[in-house]
Amino acid sequence: MIAKLKGTVDSIGEESAVIDVNGVGYLVSASARTLRDLVAGGSASLLVETIVREDAIALYGFLETAERDWFRILTTVQGVGARVALSILSTLSPQEIARAIAAQDRASLSRAPGVGPRLAARLATELKDKAAAFGVAPAAPQAGGTAPVPAATGSVNEDAVSALVNLGYRRVEAFGAVARATQRLGTDAKLDAVIRAGLQELAR
Repeated sequence: MIAKLKGTVDSIGEESAVIDVNGVGYLVSASARTLRDLVAGGSASLLVETIVREDAIALYGFLETAERDWFRILTTVQGVGARVALSILSTLSPQEIARAIAAQDRASLSRAPGVGPRLAARLATELKDKAAAFGVAPAAPQAGGTAPVPAATGSVNEDAVSALVNLGYRRVEAFGAVARATQRLGTDAKLDAVIRAGLQELAR
């Protein structure tokens, strides 16, 4: 099994690149995010996930460990093959995926081509516990069935998320900003301080 390739970028296509390693060209499929960071003729070191099929051996390359880890996690969900996983990784960064799942933000997950409402719901439900491994707390639903907010953060964070959403930010952005602000300020921070810190996070 090939786990890593280090060589020269021979060519870059829409969905893959050819990596020349000592004269041998390896066709590696990758997300648009990874392909954008490759330079034809330049050197590259890619983490590789090898998938063996009956008719072929497919290589999938990643510049970041987090992206490779999310590829593995995403493909554990029924209905998510390698192509759909790369589509998700092309649309959302690993951190954005974690935040979307933690916030149960199905709309963000549905932005990826090939991900419909049902698959987005399955991703959000089945992978909600995985978000914690990427530094994002799992979400808990609010009373009344409204969209989820960070678990174990109390009404201050709930109100802060709602305030940022009312200012025009998407819930997943507000969720992440408030989570980072609370981590920085502590769980005893006042509402106005959390909102200000959240706005600072969003402005970065």
